[in-house]
Amino acid sequence: MTLVCACLVSGGFAQSKHYAPVNPNASREAKALLEQLYKNVDEGKIISAQHHNQLQPWAFNQDINRIYDASGKIPLMFGGDMGWDLQKVVDIAAGEYAKGRLVTLMWHAQRPLDVGPTDFRNQCQGKFSAEEWQQLVTEGTDAYKGWQVKADEVALYLKQLRDKNIPVLWRPYHEQNGEWFWWGNRRGEDGFVKLWKMMYDRFVNYHHLDNLIWVWNANGPRDIPNDTAYDYDLFFPGLEYVDVLATDIYNNDWKQSHHDQLVDLGKGKLIALGELGNAPTPEVLAAQNKYAWFMIWTGFTAPRSNTPEALKAIYTLPNVLTWGARP
Repeated sequence: MTLVCACLVSGGFAQSKHYAPVNPNASREAKALLEQLYKNVDEGKIISAQHHNQLQPWAFNQDINRIYDASGKIPLMFGGDMGWDLQKVVDIAAGEYAKGRLVTLMWHAQRPLDVGPTDFRNQCQGKFSAEEWQQLVTEGTDAYKGWQVKADEVALYLKQLRDKNIPVLWRPYHEQNGEWFWWGNRRGEDGFVKLWKMMYDRFVNYHHLDNLIWVWNANGPRDIPNDTAYDYDLFFPGLEYVDVLATDIYNNDWKQSHHDQLVDLGKGKLIALGELGNAPTPEVLAAQNKYAWFMIWTGFTAPRSNTPEALKAIYTLPNVLTWGARP
């Protein structure tokens, strides 16, 4: 973990600590993107993003149109998912980057021994026992080998972006502090922390995916029966494995603590809003001013979640960074 610069005051803004990527062999493009994100936050700026869910072009286009119609703006960052049709995701991501947009990718992962197309309910949210988990994190078992095959497949597609010099904000196994995914609420050194380190080692040291910026993405802690998200720090693998700490916020749950606890846990590393339902209001962003980007989930630009007035309010803020033209 390398610290690039200390705290300074420049141009009226307090400059934060700038960390180099956790991957010591990070590509020039990854280093430049991470540094730019730090500079944005220093200057009080935040990047806008929109997620493309399960490769539904009509839904993504509808979201973009709603934002544009409300504000005249286009999100700067494209969000994709490696859970479905990997080649198409990679092709779209490369095309968006070529247009001048940024790329963040996630992975709705199957369980290690699942087969066939990804089934969200029965696989991503399927049952996975404590015994099965222990097999997963034990090298040489069938579960470990099954996980490795799936991770290697994703890595092969991410290499296409690496070979095109495209940096990716990589946020796998999101909402790991929640109860709803098979990788969720796994505590201790052999829990989620072990899985994260397994992926980091495989992707960085074996596949040499030096274009990745590692985004650890939790959910805003909440106490809801059978839908609880626990404290961030129970699942944090350590600063040496994470470039950005992100959280997901739905149902207008804009507690200041969701932001402040990430700031404390990250000790000066970047934080972000990985997924949103309702967009933050200008007042929320003024109070929670360390986020590097925010990304609305597919379909949530509809008036039931975000009215045109709400989209205009956030997208026309002078510190919200958008793309320069309509596609």
